[in-house]
Amino acid sequence: MTMKQRFAWLLTLPAAALAQPASAPEPDPERLQVLYRQLRCLVCQNGSLVDSQAPLALDLKREIALRVAAGDSDRGIIDFLVQRYGEFISYQPPLEPATWLLWLGPLLLLLGGAAWLFRQRRHGPVEPEEPVDPP
Repeated sequence: MTMKQRFAWLLTLPAAALAQPASAPEPDPERLQVLYRQLRCLVCQNGSLVDSQAPLALDLKREIALRVAAGDSDRGIIDFLVQRYGEFISYQPPLEPATWLLWLGPLLLLLGGAAWLFRQRRHGPVEPEEPVDPP
């Protein structure tokens, strides 16, 4: 390498050091909002991540945005968060023996109410056995 080449190389070093690294593409805001709505804030009382400003929720939003930018799928992101924080973080827990009552409870209540209503209509109103005489 000649002296001129070395000098030219040294002049390009500061420019290369100051150059901005290629940034990852910005994640789709609509996709982020959909993910935030599917996940529960771990600090708030039954609030989604989209509405929460708690520090932990902001950290989760940042983590989700990084994973979206890295190309992770929505299912992969949710699975990661469920593995890390438990089923509570998801508004849609899986159908498994531990969650059967959660999924089937409303249906059982509806069927029980319908059976009670059917029985009430079938037997008619209950009348007193003895008429009450006025004093």
